[in-house]
Amino acid sequence: MQQTVQPELAAVLRTGPFHLALRAAISARGLALNRLRQHLAQRGVQVGVTSLSYWQQGRRRPERAESLRAVRVLEEVLELPEHSLTRLLGPRQAPAGPASPATRPYRDLIGPAAAVDGLLATIAGPPDTGLHTVTHIERIRIDADRQMVRRDSQHALRAHRDGIDRYLALYQGDPGCDISRVTVRAEENCRPGRIRRDPDAELLVAELLLDRRLRTGDTHLLGYGFDDAPAAGPSCEYVRGFNAGAGQYVLQVTFHPDALPVRCHRFTSRSPGGDPYETEELTLDGHHCVHLVASALTPCLLGIRWDWD
Repeated sequence: MQQTVQPELAAVLRTGPFHLALRAAISARGLALNRLRQHLAQRGVQVGVTSLSYWQQGRRRPERAESLRAVRVLEEVLELPEHSLTRLLGPRQAPAGPASPATRPYRDLIGPAAAVDGLLATIAGPPDTGLHTVTHIERIRIDADRQMVRRDSQHALRAHRDGIDRYLALYQGDPGCDISRVTVRAEENCRPGRIRRDPDAELLVAELLLDRRLRTGDTHLLGYGFDDAPAAGPSCEYVRGFNAGAGQYVLQVTFHPDALPVRCHRFTSRSPGGDPYETEELTLDGHHCVHLVASALTPCLLGIRWDWD
């Protein structure tokens, strides 16, 4: 008979990602990886300790048929509800090219790369922030002059290592914006730390200090935003980069009733300025908004573009 799942473990089994859920389940069961491998072998499944380690670190995902069978047996060994781990893997996808790493550097998602590296170097810290996005709801406002003037974020995060006490938010304005006048708002469960700007790249990085130090598996809800100082020209898109994927992302763009676009679509790409590999037409609703919802994201660029003419 299965044991009752602890509340903390049940939460991460609901939200994922897979590697955090697997790691939490192994920890709750108190099994060393070698012992876990033995349990699998007793049930006719051969998986190496290295593979198990990579799975729980997020460095690899089970994809082959025998690996997916191993995950189903892991649910039994770890005394988890049926399908609780396999559903976090989602449908198997054929690779479109070289396999993407579990995380990508910010320089791959925001250009110019040298400017990103330079700003991040001024705020010393590990390349892995130690945080995973559970849910991110982002709202963008376009004013009557067709310019992006405000961005608001509600961001639920989960720590995958101990000692996390800050979050880095990057913002890049439209070409020609005055990044020196962009305002950072730390509104819920955080306060502003160091803020660094690169005027030539219209780029800003803001350190948001949390009101507590997170342990592995802890979640934290942030509310923050940016008020832009846009250039004279109209804004035509908003793009969000995911360097470590995300559980769920919601983006809404609200247009002033006197400045409505003629066409909107969502898109996904792999690099700044790259051709999108996924697009979808969006329709304005009665409140002059368009939105997208995306789940189980891998590292990518995701956004909404609109045409004025």
